Amino acid sequence: MTPRQSRRAFMKTTTLAAAVSPLGAVAAPAAPSIIRSRTARPVVIASANGNFHKNGGSKTCVELAFERLTSGTDILESLIAGVNLVELDPEDTSVGYGGLPNADGVVQLDACCMHGPKKRAGGVAALEGVRTPSLVAHAVMEHTDHHLLVGRGAQEFARNMGFTIEADLNTEKSRKAWLEWKRQTDPKHYLRPEDRKTSAHVDHQRILRRLIADGVIPSRHYWGTIHCNGVNAQGDVAGVTTTSGLAWKIPGRVGDSPILGAGLYVDGTVGAAGSTGRGEANLFNLSSHLIVESMRQGRHPKDACLEALRRIRSNTIERRLRKPNGDPNFNITFYAINARGEHAAVAMYAEDDNERGWAGQTDGRRVRYALCTEEGPKTLPCEGLIPGALQDPA
Repeated sequence: MTPRQSRRAFMKTTTLAAAVSPLGAVAAPAAPSIIRSRTARPVVIASANGNFHKNGGSKTCVELAFERLTSGTDILESLIAGVNLVELDPEDTSVGYGGLPNADGVVQLDACCMHGPKKRAGGVAALEGVRTPSLVAHAVMEHTDHHLLVGRGAQEFARNMGFTIEADLNTEKSRKAWLEWKRQTDPKHYLRPEDRKTSAHVDHQRILRRLIADGVIPSRHYWGTIHCNGVNAQGDVAGVTTTSGLAWKIPGRVGDSPILGAGLYVDGTVGAAGSTGRGEANLFNLSSHLIVESMRQGRHPKDACLEALRRIRSNTIERRLRKPNGDPNFNITFYAINARGEHAAVAMYAEDDNERGWAGQTDGRRVRYALCTEEGPKTLPCEGLIPGALQDPA
């Protein structure tokens, strides 16, 4: 009884409490129930190939993923089902089956996935012989105490988990592209010390443009990856990234895609982010982690992506990686979503010579991304940090 509370008031309160108590005794007042809303607008966001390839079916990656997550399927399993369409489609040479091979003509695949509610992740790198590395990454997450398996170990794990191991994941298209490249360029790919002081790989870029002009290499697939983030109506967040990596890469090279914090990062209470483009730039800056941490501080996904791009721009100092004006001579795109369903896709350059040919593209070289909401799938233009277009080296 407080000093200001009269004895009569106190007795009235305790009598009432005893009357409603199941034990007939004085019951302590219950703590108020705090209901925290976890509802969100369901959204799936992906790189542009997420609304292009269908692997002979009727739905694209973002369509299938959105259909699954809005019908009650686990958020991460929904996104992986979507990217599986692209991994299995032989027409997409940027991921999975028929991905452009390394310098030795071998298709090596990388993938990573993160589950927000479970706070777990899995990844594989330099995996050979399995068409769907995203599913192997998911198996790493579900069946091991580890986050990343690589090379032969990743393949043996996949075999033990029941995945079919194929001797060669090349298609006629990917093998033809490799053979033409092999005929026309030096396959070593190693930099000499003096190359770092000049504009390196000029001849390689000219050969690359010739192969693209001849239709041997799809222009958008030289730096090929598919990234997909999603949030369901309950606010559950997840993400997945899968790739065949840089075409003609040094065997064993691993980019950003399977690395937590680089090619993908998810925090179930905040959101998710991932990327496509120059993996080395993303790895050096752990940009996906930076984006999620920026969203944690209250930034909108667009502003968080712009901050990551600024960080990459300031850390790009080698002359061979810069345009004459000092800006980065490569493109990279980030895709971010927060737990409320707000989203953004932002590129270093909004226009890029290597972006020609995506479905629905009507404005030249505009970099695009895929989105699916209750309004259906769309392919939309990205915003850019640096005005103008990225041009291939002369």
